[in-house]
Amino acid sequence: MRSNRLGQVAIPAGIVAIVVMMVVPLPSVVLDMLLAVNLTFSVLVLLVALNVKRPLDFRVFPSLLLIATLFRLALNVSATRLVLLDGFAGKVIDAFGHFVVGGSIVVGLVIFVILVVIQFVVITNGAGRVAEVAARFTLDAMPGKQMAIDADLNSGLIDEDEARRRRADVSAEADFYGAMDGASKFVKGDAIAAIVITLVNLVGGLVIGVVQNKQAFGDAVSTYSLLSVGDGLVSQIPALLMSMSTGLIVTRATTERAMGSDLVHQFGQQRQPIQLAGAAVMCLAVIPGLPKLPFLLVGGAALLIARQLPRPEEQEAAKASAAAAAAAPAPSQDSPEVLAHDIRVEPLELELAYDLIGLVDASAGGDLLDRVKALRRKLAHELGIVIPLVRTRDNIDLPPHTYAVRLHGVEVARGEAPAGMVLAIGDHLAALEGTPTREPVFGLEAKWVPVHQRGRAEQVDATVVDRSSVVTTHLAEMVRQHAHQLLGREDVKLLVEAVRTTHPAVVEEMTPSPLALGEVQRCLQGLLAEGVCIRDLVRIFEAVSLRARVSTDPDGLVEAARLALGPAIAASHAVNGELHVLTFDPRLEQRLLESLRSGEGGSQLLVDPYFAERLATEAVRVSQVAEQTGVQPVLVCAQPLRRAVRRLIEPGAPQLAVLAYSELGGHLRLTTAGVVDVVESAVA
Repeated sequence: MRSNRLGQVAIPAGIVAIVVMMVVPLPSVVLDMLLAVNLTFSVLVLLVALNVKRPLDFRVFPSLLLIATLFRLALNVSATRLVLLDGFAGKVIDAFGHFVVGGSIVVGLVIFVILVVIQFVVITNGAGRVAEVAARFTLDAMPGKQMAIDADLNSGLIDEDEARRRRADVSAEADFYGAMDGASKFVKGDAIAAIVITLVNLVGGLVIGVVQNKQAFGDAVSTYSLLSVGDGLVSQIPALLMSMSTGLIVTRATTERAMGSDLVHQFGQQRQPIQLAGAAVMCLAVIPGLPKLPFLLVGGAALLIARQLPRPEEQEAAKASAAAAAAAPAPSQDSPEVLAHDIRVEPLELELAYDLIGLVDASAGGDLLDRVKALRRKLAHELGIVIPLVRTRDNIDLPPHTYAVRLHGVEVARGEAPAGMVLAIGDHLAALEGTPTREPVFGLEAKWVPVHQRGRAEQVDATVVDRSSVVTTHLAEMVRQHAHQLLGREDVKLLVEAVRTTHPAVVEEMTPSPLALGEVQRCLQGLLAEGVCIRDLVRIFEAVSLRARVSTDPDGLVEAARLALGPAIAASHAVNGELHVLTFDPRLEQRLLESLRSGEGGSQLLVDPYFAERLATEAVRVSQVAEQTGVQPVLVCAQPLRRAVRRLIEPGAPQLAVLAYSELGGHLRLTTAGVVDVVESAVA
């Protein structure tokens, strides 16, 4: 943003300042600074021209050439004014007039003429001709290039975005070479203007010195003519650099490397010519009358360089190897590798019906994939595990506007997301047009309504959700419910190694003895199955390490971890520091403690089935009554009962959390939301 604003202000201001320079006199100090800027800028443009990989990477060059030419002419005008008025135009011009050419006007004029000939006759004419031919050929080739792009697009080799980019490149290339054809005339005009300005300065300086200032002819030449030649040389060197840049740009072919890298690479493949050149130069040393040392040194250096280059057979072998690798056939569809990849079961899949593909098509405005990526990050922070990548694919066997969530190849959820609809959730939806349904996560009353009725739905206090949000919310809930099944052995290893980098002592104490990686996985899965976040792995590992010295029973490990995380678990169910709890009747809780038994599958309640059913039904009923008052309660019981009670009521109330008294801590306000009791008469 800052660079764009600088370009919008500084460049126009600079162009205006160049025009002002031609009218307003400049001090000699300022002129010295601007001459240095001109020389530096010309060198910079030349280096950029050498390093671009294709001419279009420097497409601003034609306009830049005009600005540089105008700047140079403005400096000529300013320097001429100072030379003719004061007989001094700054230290830079004075140095070129006296030191560079040795104070000789003849030497200075000869060097100036040579530079003009090099620029005007050699570089500028050649660059102009190349630019003219390139512009003509580029314009003639445009229809063919456009047809080739259309053919690739129709055959499916490229997509619409790539085709649009290639068309833009073809158009930009034609514009660039057309502009370069005209810009080359600036360079030719600059060379002619330099000759004219220098001649005018020479004649004008002599006239002013001899006629106006009454100087001797020799003094006038020393004062004015040498400064005029110095001015010509100072302006001609940057002009020569810009001409070289023009020639490099118009003769540059599009490659993958800069010009210097291309030059070294291509010469590096010519071992034999470099050897012959070195031998030929060394042979010149035997000719009588020629100095031997220069030819021997240069020829020996060429032979030494050639010796370091690869031999032709080695180059051919390398090319053949690269070609074979490029032409290597793709693995057969029946190869073991391809079949193994195809039959692999993905941990988490989202299947879409054919008419829901627009949800994942970014060109059509679909943002489902971006939302799924954001969902993975959110769930990682919420659950403490890295959710596997969600493989999203179409399934033509699904009914229209239907999606399905699969876990390890098994469908665990299915929903609908009709095209052109939004989901309105609320209690007053009768007046809205649409299809009645249920919100897939919480089972709330909802209706799919047309998009144009979104505003009307909001007027009746309905919550309006778009299709992508419905799908991602449903997917998120399925991940939360089945997070323990998504935690694989490799995931646990990754988590353990992450803790090892910050707390190595904790991991060394826990694994591989007394706990193996599989036992750690079962513990973490047990926590996730009850909706406990496992981000605080350090405390979890510390707790299970201590417990493992007594027993590696999975239930005991889970309870030990929960006890360490107790305050955090309770806080996750509290609202504004208040926790609404359900409790057992004291007599019922005592009876449950007496019926508690330990077995291979963990602690169990040894009660008759009718009593167990009544207990689970009553717990569900009391929790529903509490939820109707707008609170989300938790069931609290004694520590030994917690795991067994959770197993008992989970089928009927999976969302009801069961906490132990020891997990509550002292940082929350407890509010009784109900008491669970089973009357004896009902039991009998």
